[in-house]
Amino acid sequence: MAKYLDPKADLTFKKIFGEHKHLVISLLNAMLPLEDDERITSIEYWPAEKIPDRTEAEKYSIVDVCCKDNKQREFIVEMQMSWTDSFKRRVLLNASKAYVAQTEKGMNYASLQPVYALNFVNARFMEEVDDYYHYYHLVHDKYTDQVIDGLHLVFVELPKFKPTSFSDKKMQVLWLRFLTEINEKTSEVPAELLENAEVTEALEIVERAAFSDDEMRAYDKFWDRVSTQRTYEEEIKQKADVLMRHAEEKVKQAEAKVEQAEAKVEQAETQRRQAEAKAEQAEAKVEQAEAKVEQAEAKAEQAEAKAEQAETQRRQAEAKAEQAEAKAEQAKAQRRQAEAKAEQAEAKAEQADAQRRQADAQRRLAEEKLTQKDIDTARKMKALGSDPAFIVQITGLSLEQVNAL
Repeated sequence: MAKYLDPKADLTFKKIFGEHKHLVISLLNAMLPLEDDERITSIEYWPAEKIPDRTEAEKYSIVDVCCKDNKQREFIVEMQMSWTDSFKRRVLLNASKAYVAQTEKGMNYASLQPVYALNFVNARFMEEVDDYYHYYHLVHDKYTDQVIDGLHLVFVELPKFKPTSFSDKKMQVLWLRFLTEINEKTSEVPAELLENAEVTEALEIVERAAFSDDEMRAYDKFWDRVSTQRTYEEEIKQKADVLMRHAEEKVKQAEAKVEQAEAKVEQAETQRRQAEAKAEQAEAKVEQAEAKVEQAEAKAEQAEAKAEQAETQRRQAEAKAEQAEAKAEQAKAQRRQAEAKAEQAEAKAEQADAQRRQADAQRRLAEEKLTQKDIDTARKMKALGSDPAFIVQITGLSLEQVNAL
């Protein structure tokens, strides 16, 4: 006979966490994203009338424990045995209701406390990622340090959990190992679980011997209902898959017909474009022929214009030739006049040069006489002891010349 019962069942989960405050406090502190100064120290369970209503199907697949701590923060702990896409919205709705219900007590907005919804899911629902822990809250899409505190939703995919190391979040690993490894097949409890007092206490609570026959019947009935629910969901899923495949097949057939129709339309469009292309080619040939006629006429007109232009140019050339001859005769006459003027200018230049040479000779003679006279005067004055500067002033010689005497 099995020694332990599965802690995920309605009866066992509520016995552990719905009747032992210190154990649910340990679980919440281990599983929720709380800072050290935010850790839970005490709790009070919600009254029965405040627990969210369940549909008939949810009664057999969802187990919950609800409580609040001394800071008036509220906590909803759920064990979900199956998964549907609507569960996230249902969890958000229940957490929102708990948040809004605070205002019914006369609290103002500033005193509203956050609500935490911790959801253990005994099924995989995010196959595209490997992580088992999913935390949702209101955060700025760009500045992730900007958070609106209020609703905190945590989903834990139990089938994905694989214990790795105890160095990080030890109690989280221990509680998850307890929830995933302990069941009716457990014959020996791992030593790591027995080393922790809180987990050991939870193990004692789920020992089969601690349950009455009525409780065991309720326990077995829970799993029967879960199994029935899963079978029902699997049948629904299979039927949905069949319907989906049929729908996909019809869609494919419709798409094939659409493709055929589109192909015919494209073919007709191609034929239309080809006909238009041929018409355009014919028009282009007519235009080319007309263009050639126009080109021939234009060439004829150009030839006539060139002939007229050539005749005009010939007459202009003859007139220019006559003008050139006249200018040449005039240039010859002007050249002869210039040559005569040049000869006259050369004669005058030679005469002026002769006069200049004669004047230079006379000037040199005068300078030689003047200079010799000044030198004699300077010698006499120097012999008499006159000041050299005075001698320079009288004779006009330079100071160097006076000192050299």
